[in-house]
Amino acid sequence: MVVLLLAISAHEAAHAWMSDRFGDDTARLLGRVTLNPNAHIDPIGTLLIPIVSFIFGSAGVFVPLIGWGKPTPVNPLRWRNKDMANVMVSLAGIMANTFIALIGFIIMKIIIMNGGPEVVIPESIREPIWIFLGNLLMMNVSLAIFNLLPFPPLDGSKVLETFLPASMQPLLEMMEQYGYIILMILIYMGLFSAIINPIRRIIIILLFL
Repeated sequence: MVVLLLAISAHEAAHAWMSDRFGDDTARLLGRVTLNPNAHIDPIGTLLIPIVSFIFGSAGVFVPLIGWGKPTPVNPLRWRNKDMANVMVSLAGIMANTFIALIGFIIMKIIIMNGGPEVVIPESIREPIWIFLGNLLMMNVSLAIFNLLPFPPLDGSKVLETFLPASMQPLLEMMEQYGYIILMILIYMGLFSAIINPIRRIIIILLFL
């Protein structure tokens, strides 16, 4: 849960920071350029759904651990170079999660190359530290890949919106109205698992090469 809060906070803070770089200080003035989870918590996406997933998982019922933060408010009318801003602000959260995942990967790789956690990490804190690093890596990879999907209201759809003709805008707006519902159905049907599981396997292979 701590790792999920960190991943979501970094994601939303990056959106706020990047929007400010392009001239829109809306999110910054609301205190959203911060890693403090209190600024980004969404009651359903950050608390309810992850807690339900954890409870069902503890009972032996597989439920994908997903979550999202409170949407970062932006005012595109204040952006300089609006098309570039839309792409960069949309990708900022994904880049933040990718950066954190890369840090986690590098730390784990260094530990493995120096004899593994049994040698590098003191026994008293070995298990929680290793679990934390593994979760940090996989959670941020998952969040980055998840948000790359070109499906409203995910970040990938906002990038796609920049390059689609204006005639497609009504369709995207209609999809966004029902986006979360459709997305949840697709996730629980196994769409996301089918995408992320091969990537996780590749990461594990790279770690132990």
